[in-house]
Amino acid sequence: MAVPKAKQYILDYEQLGFGMFVHWGLYSQLCGGEWIYHMKHMKMCDYSKLKDSFTAEDFDADKLVLTAKSAGCRYITLTTRHHEGFSLYDTCGLNDFDAPHSPAGRDLVREFVEACRRHDVVPFFYHTTVDWYNKDFNENFDRYLEYLRKSVEVLCKNYGRIGGLWFDGNWSKPGADWKEKELYATIRKYQPEAMIINNTGILNRGAVGDDEIDAVTFEQDNPVPMNREGMSKYLAAEMCQTVNNHWGIGNYDIDYKSPGELIKNLCDCRRAGANYLLNIGPEGQGGVNLYQQQLFALIGRWMECFGDAIYNGRPYPSVCVGKNFVLKSAAGKFLYLFIYNLGICGDSNVTPDGEFVGNLAFGNITDIVKSVEWMDSGESLDFVQKNDMLCVNFTGYEYGKSLIVRVARAEIE
Repeated sequence: MAVPKAKQYILDYEQLGFGMFVHWGLYSQLCGGEWIYHMKHMKMCDYSKLKDSFTAEDFDADKLVLTAKSAGCRYITLTTRHHEGFSLYDTCGLNDFDAPHSPAGRDLVREFVEACRRHDVVPFFYHTTVDWYNKDFNENFDRYLEYLRKSVEVLCKNYGRIGGLWFDGNWSKPGADWKEKELYATIRKYQPEAMIINNTGILNRGAVGDDEIDAVTFEQDNPVPMNREGMSKYLAAEMCQTVNNHWGIGNYDIDYKSPGELIKNLCDCRRAGANYLLNIGPEGQGGVNLYQQQLFALIGRWMECFGDAIYNGRPYPSVCVGKNFVLKSAAGKFLYLFIYNLGICGDSNVTPDGEFVGNLAFGNITDIVKSVEWMDSGESLDFVQKNDMLCVNFTGYEYGKSLIVRVARAEIE
C-alpha cells in the first residue's frame, strides 16, 4: 500500500525537530503541579482568587524564547489556557478570567508571539478542551463547545501566523461529540497551514484521531516509528515530556531528568521520525528557575555539535547492535551514524572500563559511502563498505569530552 504524500507545512514541522513546551498558569503560584485544583479537591470560588495575585512580574518573553533557543529548540508551545480555564490571552469579551483582567494587565500571549518572531522561533498555542472554570462544560456542553470554538478563533485571528494549535482534554469525555469538524474548520479558515494536534493522552499514545489532525502524540514515552501505508493523509508524530514529573512547577518535585537522559530521548524521537517537545514549568509570576535554564543550555551544547543531524535526519532502515542507529538527511547527501556508549581515549587508570571504542558494523546500508567523520571534531574515520555492509572504526573521545550520544556524518554518492 502506498504512503500518502505529505503536505509541505507538515514537512516543515518535522524539520523543526525539537521544541519547548511551557506550562504556566494560575496553578503555578501554588507550586504543586498543574492539576493541583483537581488533586486537592479545591472549590473554584476559592481557586479563582489566584487571579487577584497574578502579576506576571517575572515573565520576560524574550528570556523565555532565548532559553528555548539556547537548547536548539525551533518552536515553543505555550499553554494559552489550561484546564483551570484561565487564559493568558485577551479573550475579547468571552469572559474576564484572563491575564488582561488580572493585576498583570497584559496580553501575555501577544508578548510571547512577538518575542518568538524577534528571535526566529515558531510559536505554537496549547489550548485545553477541558474547563474546570466554565460551568457549561458540565451543564450545557454544546454551549461550552461554542465558547471553546470562539476562544480558538480569537487565537487564530489576532496573533498573525502561528505554527499550530495543540489541544488537550478530549480524553475527559471519550464518548462525547466534541464537534471537532467545526473547531478545526475555524482554524483552517484563518490558519490554513497551522498544525492541528490533539493529545490522545498517556493511555492512547500514537492514536490517530480526526481526519484533520496533522500529528499523533506520545505523552511521556518514546514514540514508535509510524507506519503510514494506507493512511488517508501523511501524519507527523511528536513526543512530549516533562523535565521532572509534573508539567506545572512543583517546589517539591526535585526529580529532574539528567541532560544525558533528555538527549537520548531526543535522539530516540528522531530515530522514530518524531519531534521532541520538552516541557518546563515557570514559577508563579513567570520566571524560569536556574536549573531549567541550565538544563536547556547543556542540551544546547550538544545541539551545537549535532543539531544538523537532529533537524535534517530522517529514519533509515539500517540495522546495528545496541541502540546505535542511522538517519539519512532529508536532502539525501549524508547519513548520520548515532553512536551510544562510546569510550574515552586515555590512561586506563582514569577512564571507565567497558565502554565501546573501535569497529562497528551497520547492515542494510544501501547508499555508497564516500567518507565518514565525527561531526563535533571533523576527525576522519576509517571505514570499509562491502555490498550493503558498512564497518566504521570509531575512535573514542579525547580526555575531557563526553557527549552521551556521538554522531558521525557520512557523505554519500
